[in-house]
Amino acid sequence: MRASHADRDRVADVLRVAAGDGRLTAEELDQRLEVALSARTVRELAELTVDLPAVSFAADGVVAEAKEVLRIEQKWSPVKRTGRWVVPRRLVLDVEWCAVTLDLTEAVITQDTLQIDLDMRGKTLTLIVGPDTVVDTDGLMLQHSRVRNRASDAAAPTTLRVELVGEKQFGRVVVRRPRRALGRRR
Repeated sequence: MRASHADRDRVADVLRVAAGDGRLTAEELDQRLEVALSARTVRELAELTVDLPAVSFAADGVVAEAKEVLRIEQKWSPVKRTGRWVVPRRLVLDVEWCAVTLDLTEAVITQDTLQIDLDMRGKTLTLIVGPDTVVDTDGLMLQHSRVRNRASDAAAPTTLRVELVGEKQFGRVVVRRPRRALGRRR
């Protein structure tokens, strides 16, 4: 996927923070900034920060690290993560009879793999992913449930791999791309 100006700026900020923490020398910072500002793809940008700790930036410019593990326990009420939210390294979902929607299209992604540990009974888990995301459901044990993956494209380059593991009972797992606006279809 092509990198935007915002993507390049975000990586440049991560590199500057790493240099300020003493993780990069001034020479390494200059080299990586040069590559970041001329990068054409998100993959090129991801390679520049792979050996650095996960860092993301909130809307007000404050530096915040991605959590190692985010645990969500819920009963009966829907769970939604949409818009710009920081994706942890591992997400534990322990939910009963509530729909879960995780929209990764605008999320702040700080690593190349997200593991979702699932213990879910009832309703639907919906993952909304971009074209550069691959979802692996092989580690998921299904009981009276089914998986519908509409977003798999083996030929597309991958910047995020989502691994679903655990157990899903009585419901569905739906993986899809974002819906297009009515005017854009025509």
